[in-house]
Amino acid sequence: MINRINTQTTQLFTETFGKIRDNFRAMFAEVFGGGKADLILVNEGEVLESGIDIVARPPGKQLQSISLLSGGEQTMTAVALLFSIYQVKPSPFCVLDELDAALDESNINRFVRVLQRFLAHSQFILITHNKRTIGMADVLYGVTMQEQGVSKIVSVKFHKADEVVMDHAPAPLEPPSSARPVEEEEDKLQAREETLDVVLAR
Repeated sequence: MINRINTQTTQLFTETFGKIRDNFRAMFAEVFGGGKADLILVNEGEVLESGIDIVARPPGKQLQSISLLSGGEQTMTAVALLFSIYQVKPSPFCVLDELDAALDESNINRFVRVLQRFLAHSQFILITHNKRTIGMADVLYGVTMQEQGVSKIVSVKFHKADEVVMDHAPAPLEPPSSARPVEEEEDKLQAREETLDVVLAR
C-alpha cells in the first residue's frame, strides 16, 4: 500500500513539476523581457525528498542562484514562479503583501500587466503603497486616523466610465436644471436689508 502511494505521489509530483517548470521558463522571459530561468531538482532519484533550486539569468547577466540576485530581481522571479503555479492550478483568491515594494517603475508595469491576465481566474487582495498598483484596483480600502488613536476604514469602489452601476444610484455631477446660474446670482440687485447685513458682517 505504501509503495503504491509513493509511486502515485511520485508520478503526480513529476507531472506537476514538469508543467510548472515549463510555465516558469516562459513566464520568467515574459516578466523580464528576456533572459532564462529554470527549476532544478537537487536529488532527481528521490523527488519526494529532494529540494528545488531556482536558477535565473536576467537579460545581460550570467546564470546564477536566486540568492545572488537583487531585491527587485528576486521579487520578479517570485512573481514568475507564483503565476507559473497559478497556470497549473489557479487559487480562488490570493493575498499579496507589499509584493511590489522592491520594484521600480518599469517592473511595476510588468507586474501589473501579468496580474491583469489572471484577474478572470482569481481574486487578488493587494497590500500596497504604489500608485500604479492602486490604480488597477476595483475596490480600494484605506485606513485613516481622523482622531488621535482612532483608526477608521475608508472604502472606494471604482467603475469604468461605460459600466452600469448596479449596487447604488450614482449622484449626478451636473447641477439641477432649475438652479439659477452663479453669474445671475452675482449680478442680481440685493435688497437694502441684505446689503446692510453684509456691510455689518464685514
